[in-house]
Amino acid sequence: MEGYKKEFISFLESAGVLKFGDFTAKSGRKIPYFINAGDIKTGAQIRNLGRFYAKSYAEHLGNKKAALFGPAYKGIPIAVSVASALAENGLDLPFFFNRKEAKDHGEGGVIVGYSPKPGDEVVIVEDVITAGTAIRESMELLGKLEGVKVAACLIMVDRREKGRSELSAMKEIEQEFGFPIYPVVDVYDIIEYLEGNPENAENVARIRNYLSVNGAKI
Repeated sequence: MEGYKKEFISFLESAGVLKFGDFTAKSGRKIPYFINAGDIKTGAQIRNLGRFYAKSYAEHLGNKKAALFGPAYKGIPIAVSVASALAENGLDLPFFFNRKEAKDHGEGGVIVGYSPKPGDEVVIVEDVITAGTAIRESMELLGKLEGVKVAACLIMVDRREKGRSELSAMKEIEQEFGFPIYPVVDVYDIIEYLEGNPENAENVARIRNYLSVNGAKI
């Protein structure tokens, strides 16, 4: 596992984004670990998160000129931090996000920030994909933008869980919409990280047991 992935998992744990215990996912599944970008709450934390995403962007997309889209609400600060981190590295990209409710005064509309134009490519910046609901909502919005193509999606963690089929929710989204999704890490990276400390044996066993039932084949 690459060094920056270990640093990323350590960061998620220290920031309280990655937790272990008993939780219920949106899907209704009882899960032994939880990832919540809403627990990012300081300037240093959001700056660091953006830098890890920027490394993933550079690794998978190079210097591609695209607009970053952060779905409301958790995706908004992530998109801003990623745009800032990429600009520090010489790649200045526009960003935009959506309102949950359309504004009926001023300039109106649901888009805030950059207004994508025909021919533009967009990279969605999300936290995690569990059932794929948030991505489908984003695609409903982005699909109304004439001539705009979604090039990829960046997420923190691929949970590698079954979606609606035996495939992972991430693979289902890729097949449904035709763009790749790039996680900074996946759940097996987290397991490998945890196995470095014997005190994590119980958490490792619980996650492996969970994946034996709910893990995707691909």
